[in-house]
Amino acid sequence: MRIGALIGGWWLRELASWQVFLKRHALAEATYRRALALNENDDVARGFIANLLAQRGANEEALRELQLLASVRPKQASIPFNMGFIQESLGQFSEAESSFRKALELDPKLDRAWYGLGLVLISQGRPTEALGALKRNTELQPMSPYGWYQLAMTHHHLGDAAEARRIKKHLEGFEPNVAAQLKRDLEQVPPQFESLRAQQG
Repeated sequence: MRIGALIGGWWLRELASWQVFLKRHALAEATYRRALALNENDDVARGFIANLLAQRGANEEALRELQLLASVRPKQASIPFNMGFIQESLGQFSEAESSFRKALELDPKLDRAWYGLGLVLISQGRPTEALGALKRNTELQPMSPYGWYQLAMTHHHLGDAAEARRIKKHLEGFEPNVAAQLKRDLEQVPPQFESLRAQQG
């Protein structure tokens, strides 16, 4: 790699970062692509391109960029994590599950990957497995209401109203607005997996 290309790539990445800061996202994407044209192995530029593509809803393109990035950075947990959420948004739940599990293999304390895993397990009709993932999310991120909300709703859908109410009461202690929404949903949304819990019991 020539010194000129290295310096040029660095300067373009700096310029693109300012364009992102100024919310000139289309310009930033074009600038990162110029950096990538100078050096196709510029992983930083490729990562930002994937992020900008996802932000504007070009999920399939973003996923392709992340797959390329994963091939050269196989130990970076954030890459399969981001792939998982994009695959979930595309309805590719089995692939998303594999991506989240890969992220957790690389970083077992990545709380958002546990949350994502819980969501895609629910989407695949496996709520009992999702309980374990969501519980782990709340252990790692006890003050985030989202894992608690999903955990309560999963218990609710499995017919465990008492545990869902216990979680609602816990949420009232630090996130009353989310607890109020949870209360409404517990009252209005019918359980979906009660029969599954009965079969397993």
